[in-house]
Amino acid sequence: MSIGKLCTRTVWIADPGESVAAAARRMAEQQVGTLVVLDAERRPIGMLTDRDVVLRVVATGRDPESTPVGDVMSRPIVRADEDTPIEDGIARMASAATRRLVVTGGDGRLVGLLALDDVLDLLIEEAKSVGRLVKP
Repeated sequence: MSIGKLCTRTVWIADPGESVAAAARRMAEQQVGTLVVLDAERRPIGMLTDRDVVLRVVATGRDPESTPVGDVMSRPIVRADEDTPIEDGIARMASAATRRLVVTGGDGRLVGLLALDDVLDLLIEEAKSVGRLVKP
């Protein structure tokens, strides 16, 4: 199975020039903890997480209304093409010690986001299938 088949295709995004406050409001409205930051060509250049907001803005006393997302986003991002096998995607996440993998198309543009939770859900379903096979 490829990561493109497992990833979430609805991904909330941010612009590197928008304020952290505006991005944080969108996170709250959509109940997400991560926004993928895109350049003008819709190519991922970073990620803004709720942790970035707390550690790089709030804890340092920066003004979220005047701080641009691009100044505090996490980078470099870990990414893989949507045709990448799930095993390779998991290995990439593990080697980078990240819980999220940005999924791109052949043109390098954002197509989805693979989270550790997506992988765990797949494993749970697989384990249930195996359990049904061994039940008398």
